Amino acid sequence: MNKQYLASSIAMAVLALSACSEKGSTEADVSAKQAPAAVATTKVAPELGSFGVDLTARDTSVKPGDDFFLYASGNWYKNYEIPADKTGYGAFAALRERSEDRVKEIIDSLSSATSLNAEEKMVADFYNAYMDVDAINQKGLTPIQKTLESIAQLEDKKALTHLFGLSWLNGGGSPIGGRMGFNRLNPNEYQMSVGVGGLGLPDRSYYLVDSERFVKIRTAYLAYIAEMLTFIGEENAEQKAQAILELETKIAEVQWPREKRRNRDLTLNQISREELNTSYPNFDWDTYFAATNYKVPQLNISQPQPVKDVIKLINEESLDVWKDYMGFHTIRSNANLLPETIFDANFAFYGTTLRGQKQPRPRWKRAIQQMSGTQSLGFAIGKVYVDRFFPESSKAKMEELVSNLSKAMEERITDLDWMGDDTKKNAQAKLASFTPKIGYPDKWVTYDGLEISNNDLIGNIRSLRTFFHNDSVAKELEKTDRNRWGMTPQTVNAYYNSSFNEIVFPAAILQPPFFDPNADPAVNYGGIGAVIGHEIGHGFDDQGSKSDENGIQSNWWTDADRAAFEQKTQQLAAQYSAYEPIPNNFVNGNNSLGENIGDVGGLSMAYHAYKLSLNGKEAPIIDGLTGDQRFFLAWAQVWKRKSTEQSMLSQLRAGTHAPGRYRTLAPRNHDAWYEAFDVKPGDALYLAPEERIKIW
Repeated sequence: MNKQYLASSIAMAVLALSACSEKGSTEADVSAKQAPAAVATTKVAPELGSFGVDLTARDTSVKPGDDFFLYASGNWYKNYEIPADKTGYGAFAALRERSEDRVKEIIDSLSSATSLNAEEKMVADFYNAYMDVDAINQKGLTPIQKTLESIAQLEDKKALTHLFGLSWLNGGGSPIGGRMGFNRLNPNEYQMSVGVGGLGLPDRSYYLVDSERFVKIRTAYLAYIAEMLTFIGEENAEQKAQAILELETKIAEVQWPREKRRNRDLTLNQISREELNTSYPNFDWDTYFAATNYKVPQLNISQPQPVKDVIKLINEESLDVWKDYMGFHTIRSNANLLPETIFDANFAFYGTTLRGQKQPRPRWKRAIQQMSGTQSLGFAIGKVYVDRFFPESSKAKMEELVSNLSKAMEERITDLDWMGDDTKKNAQAKLASFTPKIGYPDKWVTYDGLEISNNDLIGNIRSLRTFFHNDSVAKELEKTDRNRWGMTPQTVNAYYNSSFNEIVFPAAILQPPFFDPNADPAVNYGGIGAVIGHEIGHGFDDQGSKSDENGIQSNWWTDADRAAFEQKTQQLAAQYSAYEPIPNNFVNGNNSLGENIGDVGGLSMAYHAYKLSLNGKEAPIIDGLTGDQRFFLAWAQVWKRKSTEQSMLSQLRAGTHAPGRYRTLAPRNHDAWYEAFDVKPGDALYLAPEERIKIW
């Protein structure tokens, strides 16, 4: 591709990115210079600071090369106090609060409207049912009583297996679980994947690590189990709680560690329904699948040996222990929907003990969270959200920026020094086939046939579960629907779907600090540009790179190129594994590897696109900062976050992302960062040029 043409096209897009309205756009400013002196224009200020970055957050007493996080956000970090109803706060949390406030505004307007359409009425009725605490308290355990009775009446393992299969409806735990996804060898087909689950703690390590910290958590969990059993009228609750903890520990022991569960080569184990009984015997698969209503002509076993080990546990453990286990998980999984006494006990453990949250979030925020998912009323809300809060101009500008990042990635693949021509050709084909989805779906989810009550919260939850489950069952053997989104428009996040080779950016993330049409272009490239690059990078990370341009899991690499790639990825894993957020608790560089590749590679793509956008010119100095400095500060601003130690521990053990403080440090692998901030040998973050990890 002609680089001069590329630079010109990106420069045009940056003009668009700098615009807020016709009066405040860069083009309008240019026109004003040619107009008579009497004509004045007004430049709309960015939301943050004078150019898009809040410089008051910085601690300039810290050298950027010693701690870039504290340099960029240290003053804020030192002075900010985490609110009692939160486990952490940062850029993402701030935007989520804005999204919640806007959804609340929508719901309030529906409540005062004189007439509502069917979907609007569902939203209003669900919200009212959630907020009616008196009705919820009065009903007590009645909404889950039938499930509890069915558990108490279990007479054999066949009936137990049937209840495992109904976990999609009841919300109870199941040590074996199946979910409908996509066939990784044919993304046009849906396919059920069966694996191992059923734990009440965030990760297997919470059961297996014997440090003082985890022993205390298990002691608190044991007391919590007993308290939940007491709520449902169980006698000898402490003794039964001990048996449940021992059972979950056995499940944890046979589960694969999270980094192993990420490996797509190990988790692809397709098998026909006919072969299942032979390969995985001693489990009543017919009864299990009958409870799901799926036909399951073929499925995938994501953890082969753990599934066999759990089948053995199901047969060896007494029915009475399994009944207690199912009763506990039924009330546990529904606790947030039950009377306040049960909610409070549940929050004391999961909120305070596990995550360090001092008090619950306001009930209206919990209601909105419950309503906003893809398997709830999220798209009904999202349709109104988009109409009110997402201008089409933002979508158009975002489409241009996605195109520019893709072009930058195209050049970077061409210039790779560690990849051969054959693999480059396949990589370019995959890049060219990426499908971006921006803002909102082209085709909205419809809710025909769904019934929502204004006074039956758990009834509404079960109605939603049934509605979406039945829809999935009906479409099991149909061609996959590529119009469906995995996030709602009001969600502050983004994702890459390897089966469809698509990158998706909901409307709510297209706001400051990620994207501001009035900000300096360097800020938008360092913010949303790097996020776009991150999602593109997932198509080329250690696992996403195992799918081709059609979304099919296959090897499109030469052996030599794959070996060179894995050498680099393991160096990056080692780099992140050295970070120690909590004493003796490190970032899991292998479990977070895909996200770290996305960060480092996404930053490279965004910087490349930013430099091309300048068309060979130097960026202006703004507030004493160069364009490169503003670019990297924008990146740091996105990952500004302060967390409780308990929630940090949960993220380290159960999450796939490194904490924001360490995501901020991705620039230490980029030469331009060293030049921008004069980072030299002896600085704490300094890496010699040959130690800087450059993958994409």
